[in-house]
Amino acid sequence: MNVLESVILGAVQGITEFLPVSSSGHLQLAKELLGVELEDNLTFDVALHAATVLSTIVVLWSEISKILKGLFTPTMNDEKRYVIKLIISMIPIGIVGFMLKDHIDAMLGSSYIMLIVGAMLLLTALLLSFAYYARPRQKTTISYRDSFIIGLSQAVAAMPGLSRSGTTIATGLLLGNEKGAVATFSFLMVLAPILGETLLSIIDGGFSMAGVDTGVLIAGFVSAFVVGALACRYMINIVKRGKLIWFAIYCAVVGVVAIGSYFI
Repeated sequence: MNVLESVILGAVQGITEFLPVSSSGHLQLAKELLGVELEDNLTFDVALHAATVLSTIVVLWSEISKILKGLFTPTMNDEKRYVIKLIISMIPIGIVGFMLKDHIDAMLGSSYIMLIVGAMLLLTALLLSFAYYARPRQKTTISYRDSFIIGLSQAVAAMPGLSRSGTTIATGLLLGNEKGAVATFSFLMVLAPILGETLLSIIDGGFSMAGVDTGVLIAGFVSAFVVGALACRYMINIVKRGKLIWFAIYCAVVGVVAIGSYFI
């Protein structure tokens, strides 16, 4: 992998982590186009995920700092309730990650991965379309029940090609939650799972500088961080304006192309 390929893959990770188009699916497509085998370079993969976590923290720092301040007050408050809801939302993906991670990794390396990615992108398009045309009442506060249901949708989105942000945001909107609140909750709820996965990769020996070009690694990290920060801010505004239908169309087109590439 050279620096240019690293920058391209970092940009792909950065933008698709937040836009509802599936980062895992697009990384698979990018791998096919560039001929880069990311599954053989776990260090690079860990670096890209760390970059997107950092970009989320930077963009949402005002919300995060408010939550952190609320945690250190002696009484129960909205910030503590919000953290409890975030923890509840993380339970399903934690279970899936613990029990099915090896199966998902095996799926990523399978010969029929493009067929799976295409089908899941079509499902993402369907979910986004439902969320766009549905008109439930707008709840300003995400409930504990909704937190768990949104968490379940995040666990299902572990499937390659099924957009995590698209699935969780669409689920939150279909449950009748306010657009901006759902977008922020969706991006915050993924921080701990990604950090946990990164930590497990390091513990398991997945992060090793042996055989990794430092310049290539830094280029990918910076690219993913910068593009991720822009995408995170952009996506929150897109959700607030309710323009998800364009992403649904895009996912449908790319999904069809991915499925077609499998049979050609």
